Amino acid sequence: MKRQAIGGCLFILASIFTPHAASAQTAVNVSARIGDFHVAVANYYHVPEREVVVIRERRISDDELPVVLFIAREARVPPMRVIEMRQRGRTWWDISVHYGLRPDIYYVPVAYAPGPPYGHAYGHYKKPKSQWKTIRLADDDVVNLVHLRFLSEHYRIPPERVMEARGRSRHVAVMYSDIGERRRSGRDNDNDQGGNRRQAVPVQTSKVVPVQTTKAVPVQSSKGHDDEKGKSKGNGRGKGHDR
Repeated sequence: MKRQAIGGCLFILASIFTPHAASAQTAVNVSARIGDFHVAVANYYHVPEREVVVIRERRISDDELPVVLFIAREARVPPMRVIEMRQRGRTWWDISVHYGLRPDIYYVPVAYAPGPPYGHAYGHYKKPKSQWKTIRLADDDVVNLVHLRFLSEHYRIPPERVMEARGRSRHVAVMYSDIGERRRSGRDNDNDQGGNRRQAVPVQTSKVVPVQTTKAVPVQSSKGHDDEKGKSKGNGRGKGHDR
């Protein structure tokens, strides 16, 4: 009887804790499979991390992953619809036109005329804006412009910095890591300089402003008052002496 009771208790405990352990293990496996880059993509496009895993399971490469989510967001459709059209052989531009997306959604303003691989795409945007509706972007142009927007807005850096990283690597996941490492080292230097600048401001205001107000104003007023008294006394004596 005791053995049966103990066995029943163990069975109950196992049934209580097993689902929690399984769900925790699943969450760990999903996070391990995604990686830092995929987490960043999920956060930027506001989709669950699990959806990123599902998209990659549909044989969408890392370079095309942000494009799928970008078009889905702009067209306000599920990412799977974009993937289905892509797997039927449609170009990124054909998919964009199908959902009524205009060329200006891919345009990212830059400070100078970029070179390869961005030069071809930006060559289209040299036209007057009234003619942008005639633009037709190649797949590589769409991929590069989407990466440019994603990385510059995610890291809050000028798009020219992303272009420099693109010159060092052809893969977006490597670009993501490269920019992240450089930004972290640059951020530490900026914070140190900012701290020194903040310390200099109160020193200047506390020394200069009070000295000018306390010394200059009373001295001028007291001298003028004494001069007036001296003049009035001198005039009085002079009059008395003449009399």
